[in-house]
Amino acid sequence: MKIGILGLGLIGGSLGYDLRSQGYHVLGVSRRESTCEKAIALGSVDEASVDMSLLAAAGVVFICTPIALIVPQLQQLINHLPVTTIITDVGSVKAPIVEAIAPLWENFIGGHPMAGTADSGIEAAQRDLFVGKPYVLTPDPTTPKTAISVVEEIVRSLGANLYYCQPEQHDRAVSLISHLPVMVSSSLIATCMGEADQQVLQLAQNLASSGFRDTSRVGGGNPELGVMMAQYNRQALLSSLQKYRQNLDELTNLIEQSDWAALELKLQSTGKARPKFVE
Repeated sequence: MKIGILGLGLIGGSLGYDLRSQGYHVLGVSRRESTCEKAIALGSVDEASVDMSLLAAAGVVFICTPIALIVPQLQQLINHLPVTTIITDVGSVKAPIVEAIAPLWENFIGGHPMAGTADSGIEAAQRDLFVGKPYVLTPDPTTPKTAISVVEEIVRSLGANLYYCQPEQHDRAVSLISHLPVMVSSSLIATCMGEADQQVLQLAQNLASSGFRDTSRVGGGNPELGVMMAQYNRQALLSSLQKYRQNLDELTNLIEQSDWAALELKLQSTGKARPKFVE
């Protein structure tokens, strides 16, 4: 079977590597001819073009563009596809995408691989990016079972851990463990850069090590992606930020009151809870 990838960045390029290793013939489409040439040279795709009509031969198409382009690109794409083509996407927000696309294309199933790096572009693509990582599918009641089965089989072939949920559930969950950390991490970096004493700031930069590297990583990522997370998952992210602010206020009050016993209990509680999120 031929599989199409619309958008040859980090996720699309990585997907191409792994699908080709599974024996699929991969067709790629990008907005830039240079990206198409590079994807072929790197071995991420078998064929590539800036023309969407290339994907007419694909049985399944993965839309791997930035969130804001998924729906507009699909509206153009479906003019080139037979109605039997199965379409899925990899956007990190699901409810608005599923709501917009489901009425336009019967064989659509929303998807989101929870994998990536701080880098972007076809040069950042890597093999086995999805192995052992969560991959969420968000079918609605009208999604054909055959479409679900086909995409499920492909996802499993990537070595990913498959999960199903409703689009709204997905968006609330990722607002907590993906979108909120981007905003928190960004705020951490901004707080450090706000230090007025340049000697102290320079010393902090010199002393920063693994702890700061871990907690600041996602705040130093693709700003365009961060804005799209906030724009397209606005309500869920605002709710998560409010809850985070409440917890910060609680910690601030404990420290102001020198209530070290209560602070220790709080830290013990979070320490015990962390393994439930990170193995």
